[in-house]
Amino acid sequence: MRPPSEPLADLLSEEIASHGPMTFRDFMELALYHPELGYYRSGRARIGRGGDFITSVSVGPLFGKLLARQFVEMWERLEKPPSFTIVEQGADRGEFACDALAALAALAPECFAATTYRIVEPAPRSEAAQRERLTPFRDRVQWHASLETLSPITGLFFSNELLDAFPVHRVKWIGAEWIEQRVTERDGAFCFVDAPIGEGELREHLQKLPVLPDGYETEVNLEALRWVAAIAGRLERGYVLALDYGFSRDEMYRPERAGGTLSAYAAHRREPDPLARPGEIDITAHVDFTSLAERAEVRGLPLIGWTDQHHLMVGLSRLHFRDQLAPDAAAQRELRAFQTLMHPGFLGQSFTALCLGKNVSAAPPLAGFTFASDARRALGLPESA
Repeated sequence: MRPPSEPLADLLSEEIASHGPMTFRDFMELALYHPELGYYRSGRARIGRGGDFITSVSVGPLFGKLLARQFVEMWERLEKPPSFTIVEQGADRGEFACDALAALAALAPECFAATTYRIVEPAPRSEAAQRERLTPFRDRVQWHASLETLSPITGLFFSNELLDAFPVHRVKWIGAEWIEQRVTERDGAFCFVDAPIGEGELREHLQKLPVLPDGYETEVNLEALRWVAAIAGRLERGYVLALDYGFSRDEMYRPERAGGTLSAYAAHRREPDPLARPGEIDITAHVDFTSLAERAEVRGLPLIGWTDQHHLMVGLSRLHFRDQLAPDAAAQRELRAFQTLMHPGFLGQSFTALCLGKNVSAAPPLAGFTFASDARRALGLPESA
């Protein structure tokens, strides 16, 4: 039986007892984002070598510096507007924002002077940490509780490891139809139970998936599709740059990936059961970038580029390291960080970068996508939008 010190598990148990098995999407949302008890909202989320997982930001400030180079190029492509807005969602404690703004101030003062940095942050605890970290830039940063409170911008929407943490539906193909795997409780433990899928967005989306083997289990991230549609209505001119775990649709749903991509982590170890210890572990699922790009283009955000982080970092390094004439100690540290960010066996091929645009040209390629393959072909999209 569950120990008495798990209030979120008790809350989930009561919800199931009252209303029956819940969708995994609702279970994951509460496990990660319950206002007081969720993994990300309670302060339990720990990032870095001493935490639960490592991100590109936790490697050091180089990631922010390299992306700042890309932001400057985007500002220049927009003809250097006097008001340039960067919106970040999923900013954690503000480390990336601090690194990027410091780099803009040092490397491109004119761009920095034009920049307003807006953070979309619904969690008061996280906003407080961000405000403290970003004290040196308090005249440059604004906070919003949701995307809905943003007015349309010229500039950039940026996210790093945001979409893979959106709550997902868990589904299974049983030879003739898709069913949903909902969450129930048996003998004091949460477990999956099969349930029919009603009419609606989930059923419609599943019709796009290829024919798969009987018993195939996977995830569908409808929240990411809603997110990109919301952004499309708030970008007048500029870019969307999203870095995350993910694949093209063909790779995401290849027959050999019969167990899906759903994962849970704590202390740098993969947890065997994503339903165990809700609120205490991270839960994640890879992103179907083909579906994301399709929804974006329907909403007026054409595809600009798609590549893995390895090639993104190599492209941006040409802007950054050409300025370093002497291999001093600081430069050596940056080179070591660069190797970690772009290493194919670590972060380099674990993450991919999707770039969308609105009222901008896709040619020539942005620096970060200089070495990218043909994005439309890679994502399985038609040759022209």
